[in-house]
Amino acid sequence: MGNAALHSIHVHPVKAFRGQSLRESEVEPWGLAGDRRWVLIDDGGKVVTQREQPRLALAAAETLPGGGLRLSAENLEPVTVPVPEPIGTTTVEIFGDKVEAVLAGPAAHDWCSGYLGADVRLVHMDDPAVRRPVDPDFALPGETVSFADGYPLLVTTLGSLDALNSLIARGGHAEEGPLPMNRFRPNVVISGTDAWAEDDWSRIAIGEVTFRVTRMCGRCVVTTTDQGTALRGKEPLRTLARHRRFAGKLIFGQNLVPESRGTLRVGDPVTVLA
Repeated sequence: MGNAALHSIHVHPVKAFRGQSLRESEVEPWGLAGDRRWVLIDDGGKVVTQREQPRLALAAAETLPGGGLRLSAENLEPVTVPVPEPIGTTTVEIFGDKVEAVLAGPAAHDWCSGYLGADVRLVHMDDPAVRRPVDPDFALPGETVSFADGYPLLVTTLGSLDALNSLIARGGHAEEGPLPMNRFRPNVVISGTDAWAEDDWSRIAIGEVTFRVTRMCGRCVVTTTDQGTALRGKEPLRTLARHRRFAGKLIFGQNLVPESRGTLRVGDPVTVLA
């Protein structure tokens, strides 16, 4: 691990939209600053992701000063969305959790519904310090998360992606590879490690910030979605099912919970603490 370093940083201001690559980012207790603080919901309050709507991969969300958004997509005029006033909240259902969030204005709903051709609304998590606890089986009291799938950050490694792509190249859908890292929508990507080294981590430091490694990340159909075209294939799930199945889940990457605040910068050294 002597050469391990932070290769890249990624945030997704709206869950399921295209991600942004950053040179540095602040770490907050519930994740990277601005990451997955917004999400789409259907008319029943259930979160809408690329699982149901792969075209979300082609929509972009840029964070503006003050926390608002600029939404854009091909053939649509961009729209600016201010942070809504927390006058009232609506209940959001995300993977079994019930979370209170604040509705954005009607212009945001119209833009998102028009883009997907479905009735959806955009909501904002106004107070991530209290809104959604991390799974208590893998968290300490008071630890919370944004609208990420379950944990504040997701880490992947280039070494593991290279190993996975080598396996895909020898499989029945070799024409789909090699896959880029954006299929896995991580927050932080680490270089300079052996393949699957992250399986054995319990605590790591990235630059000045320490993290608890809580749980392997089980992967879903989103990983089969080309983030540049929104088309779906078979990989990487076919290969993960053969080579990376643990406790019934197909694994790539690890979930992290921050132990401290601080700033991550591309190039920061990475140290395994336990």
